[in-house]
Amino acid sequence: MEPARYIVIEGVVGVGKSAMMRHLARCLNARMVFDPTDENPFLARFYQNPRKYAFQTQIFFLLRRFQQQEELKQQELFARSIVADYLFARDALFASLCLDRDEHILYRKVYDLLDVQIVKPDLVVYLEIGAEPLLERLRQYDPRLERAIRGKYLEDMIQAYNSFFFNYQETPLMVIRSSDIDIVGSEEDREELTREILRMGKGTKHFIPLGSARAD
Repeated sequence: MEPARYIVIEGVVGVGKSAMMRHLARCLNARMVFDPTDENPFLARFYQNPRKYAFQTQIFFLLRRFQQQEELKQQELFARSIVADYLFARDALFASLCLDRDEHILYRKVYDLLDVQIVKPDLVVYLEIGAEPLLERLRQYDPRLERAIRGKYLEDMIQAYNSFFFNYQETPLMVIRSSDIDIVGSEEDREELTREILRMGKGTKHFIPLGSARAD
């Protein structure tokens, strides 16, 4: 079958999304689309005072990601393959973690109006990982981030991702167990995952890489 034209690589921070996206984009000669996280002017203040700045931070993310998705449509989305490191629905997932009840109700009203206008991917790849393997990976590749996100927030984030993708049915979905492989550091692991991604058809598939099987 032909490779999907619009592929999204998803997973919690530090799992290896960017490394996998770059490798896959090279294989497909595809355009890369990055989550515009660094553009959020409220993010630094959110880290200092999450309760005070959660709503402003989340609304900025929502509107900026929607703007980026609209730009994809205007630039003839399907004229060239695209690999992205975020799914638009991720925004609602994080909103559920950081907004209080009334803020979340208002947020969902805005989100639902925008979500129906988004072009859906041909394939979503979810890199699943547990808390301990993720912390070990962060200790190796990004110690500052490892110190910042450990604890209950990390566990809540992983649980939210797992719950979301357990119920996800909007597009074809490949769930890859990545706890026992090194997506960031191993070219062999990235190549193995790329072969499986390009073979993916419709529906949902759970894939355990050879490295994971050996670890068992």
